[in-house]
This record gives sequence, structure tokens and C-alpha cells, in this order.
Amino acid sequence: MSLLTKELIKKIRKIEIKMSRLVDELMAGQYHSVFKGQGIEFAEVRPYQYCDDIRGIDWNVTARMGEPYVKKFIEERELFVYLLVDMSASGQFATVGKQKSEIIAELSALLAFCAIKNNDQVGLILFCDGVEKFVRVGKGKKHVLRVIREILYHKPRGKKTNIAAALEYLNRVAKRRSIVFLISDFIAADFSKPLKVTSKKHDLVGMTVYDPKEYQFDDLGIVTFEDAETAERVMVDSSGKGFAERFESNVNARRERVESVFKKYKIDNIVFSTDKPYMPPLLSYFKKRAKRF
Repeated sequence: MSLLTKELIKKIRKIEIKMSRLVDELMAGQYHSVFKGQGIEFAEVRPYQYCDDIRGIDWNVTARMGEPYVKKFIEERELFVYLLVDMSASGQFATVGKQKSEIIAELSALLAFCAIKNNDQVGLILFCDGVEKFVRVGKGKKHVLRVIREILYHKPRGKKTNIAAALEYLNRVAKRRSIVFLISDFIAADFSKPLKVTSKKHDLVGMTVYDPKEYQFDDLGIVTFEDAETAERVMVDSSGKGFAERFESNVNARRERVESVFKKYKIDNIVFSTDKPYMPPLLSYFKKRAKRF
């Protein structure tokens, strides 16, 4: 067994233990209460009983058996859950706490374990400039461990973020209404149109992961900026008059554009900072959502 394989197994096992504990202690009940089945499904027919609704009579079976039979239905509990995971280069940014990509991976794993705990099926779409990996929905521990392995050890071919391409791909492959978690830093070109389409077809939840230093700037004198996704470099005097104000104004404008798109189409968006635990905002969202349904 190679060293890489040993490291891979060790890392997956570590995250499995951590996430399983969080699911058991904190998440399973919350998840179940806010993400319900999509309706009812046929279970069986049985003889008619006093007080049964006559609208449930199966007339074909009744005619064949010579006595009234009714259809029995149960809640369709099983859900399809898709994780749309941003693997672009900007996820490697880190100044405090963990890298954004690490938070994204742990959130994805936690949601995947919550899903299988409730007997749901999980699918995965990894994307950068375009979709780089698609794992069809499946269930069970073995399948979820594969999903986690893909997230942890995928080597992105692209660097940029094309959220529109990921959503358009999902809309083609997901034929059944599903729960969709879109996990990204949302540093991307306009994706409002496919976001609107996805929100109408599926139960879509945005999950924004950011580093606090992305929205504020310290005076560092002469400094070279490099865009992680384009590799473009520019040298600036960060102590120059008004530089910090212009920087913060630009990044805040970008953040407000993203937030406005989610609000426009009434899509939930949970925000996570790399310098804070991710469980509090996640649990807070689940509790608020549970009150709405």
C-alpha cells in the first residue's frame, strides 16, 4: 500500500469520525425536520375498512376481488441531495483559521453524512471553469466515503469559478426535484439566470464561505497582488490615499450583488467565515427554516 493511499485512508477516516459525531449529536434531527420527503408514494392495496375515504378505492382491484379494496400510501421520505462544490483556486486563500477549501470540504462531508443518516441519496458535482467531476446519486456509507474522497483529493484542471456552468449541468442531469447545496465563495461572473432556473426546479440552498481579510485591507506598503484564478499580478502602494476605501468598496459591492441575487429569487444563503466555527450558522439556519415549514 503506497504512502499516499495510507494518508488518504487516514484523512478520510478522521473526517468520517468527526462528521459522524456531529451528525449524531447535533444535526440528524434538525436535518430531518427541515428537509422532508417530496410527497407520497403508493405502498399497497388492502380491504376497505369502515371510515376509509371512498376516494381511495381501487376500482380495478375491487372488480377483480368482488369486494372493495383501497390504495394505501406512505410518505415518500427518500430525498435526492446534490452537493455542488466549488474547487477553484480562490478556495486556497487563507489568512486566519482554515482555508476556504477545507471549510467547504467539511461542510460537504457533514451534509452527506446527514443525508445517509436519513436514508437519502447523495450526488456530487465538482466545478471550476466548468464541471470537472460528476458522481451520480447513491446511498450508503460506501457511497458517501467515495463522495468525500473525491472532494478531498480531486486535482482541479481549471482555476476560475463558473457557477453558471455547474447549475446548467445540474439542471440537465437531475430529473427529479432535489435538495441542492451550492457551496462556494461566489467569486464568479454573473450566474443569476441559471440560479433562477435551478431554484424553480429544486430546493436550492447557497452556502458562502469567505475569509475575513477578503473584505478588509491592512496597510502593507508596497505589495504585489496575484489573482489566484487568473494568475494576473499587479503591484500597488497599499498605503496610498484612499486605497483601502476603494478596495473595501469594490469587494463589498461584489458581495452585495451576490446577496441581492439570492434575495431576488428567494433563495436561502448561509454565510460562513473561516475564522469562526461553521456549526452555529448552520444550526441557526436549520432552526429558522424549520419555523417556516
